[in-house]
Amino acid sequence: MYKINENYLKLPGSYLFSTIGKKVAAYTAEHPEKQIIRLGIGDVTQPLAPAILEAMHKAVDEMGAAGTFRGYAPDLGYEFLRNAIAECDYQQRGADIQADEIFVSDGAKCDSGNIQEIFSLDNRIAVCDPVYPVYVDTNAMAGRAGNYDPETEMWSNVIYMPCLAENGFVPELPKKTPDLIYLCFPNNPTGSAVTKDQLQVWVDYARRAGAVIIYDAAYEAYISEENVPHTIYECAGARTCAIELKSFSKNAGFTGVRLGYTVVPKELKCGETALHSLWARRHGTKYNGAPYIVQRAGEAVYSEAGRIQLKEQVDYYMRNARTIREGLKDAGYTVSGGVNAPYIWLKTPGQMTAWEFFDHLLEEAGVVGTPGSGFGPGGEGYFRLTAFGSYENTVAALERIRKI
Repeated sequence: MYKINENYLKLPGSYLFSTIGKKVAAYTAEHPEKQIIRLGIGDVTQPLAPAILEAMHKAVDEMGAAGTFRGYAPDLGYEFLRNAIAECDYQQRGADIQADEIFVSDGAKCDSGNIQEIFSLDNRIAVCDPVYPVYVDTNAMAGRAGNYDPETEMWSNVIYMPCLAENGFVPELPKKTPDLIYLCFPNNPTGSAVTKDQLQVWVDYARRAGAVIIYDAAYEAYISEENVPHTIYECAGARTCAIELKSFSKNAGFTGVRLGYTVVPKELKCGETALHSLWARRHGTKYNGAPYIVQRAGEAVYSEAGRIQLKEQVDYYMRNARTIREGLKDAGYTVSGGVNAPYIWLKTPGQMTAWEFFDHLLEEAGVVGTPGSGFGPGGEGYFRLTAFGSYENTVAALERIRKI
């Protein structure tokens, strides 16, 4: 008789965005005349840039000719893309990352969930609170998170690092020593960022503790302040203690195309075992890479035309972020974020819980956001709004919120 992975039975309810989808679908069925404005899930709305489309069309034509047809991609990804990533995302920023330390994949979400597979179940994880749910959920599925307490909404074997208004939504070093530390900056959901000096403290701590930092830099393209690092490898010693995850979803609009990568430096070792070789083995066996056409599109991101066009898109979304942030401040709300990230972190008014405010916003304004409690117990009393809608819808949503 087959058996199931009982760790899945410990997971509470459904995935955050599935719950939101069901609530919105029910509301739409009851009020088909109402126009919903979605500022919830972090999906982009701007179309792919011309430079990317041109590269994809050219790659499609190549796939249609015997002499230029491509089958399976190399395990690490095509060299033309990895070279572009190494040069533009790292070496030009003074970070010593080589092309053979980059593993191309079909997205950072998959990598952030899969990377835990190369670590022992005995390892204890530390996460920011609130945090992107995938980090905790995938460790729970593996059996590393312990047991879930529905009253505290916490897992018994997870070290939670509170990100509160009092500490600028930036976690302090944990009192208990973790083995794996998940950091995401600029942060999802709070929109907070850290300076290079602040991040160096974490690198130094991980090296002393013998821990590994899994660093999610999916939103680095939105950084506007000079003292905020674009990669953890700008910090001294990070090659020996950090893995970095990156995505093309938000900086290039690839949410429907799917492309990302993970950096595992060769100097990162557990005893004599290089994590690079473990991830290479896992990556080669369970290949979740992107096809040739998509990787050529990724290469175009680093072209001169691609950089110009994509900066315009990033600027467009950050204009939305400023509009939401400043508009809500003027309306009397307490908000943060929206400076180095396309997320605005809103304190719910009065004594409303996060889900009560979600229902209130949907019913009274037809605006969809994301309850902060869906990102962990530390998110209760907060609400996330994204800047990924159109500017017109952003302004309209703001006006609706002001009226309630």
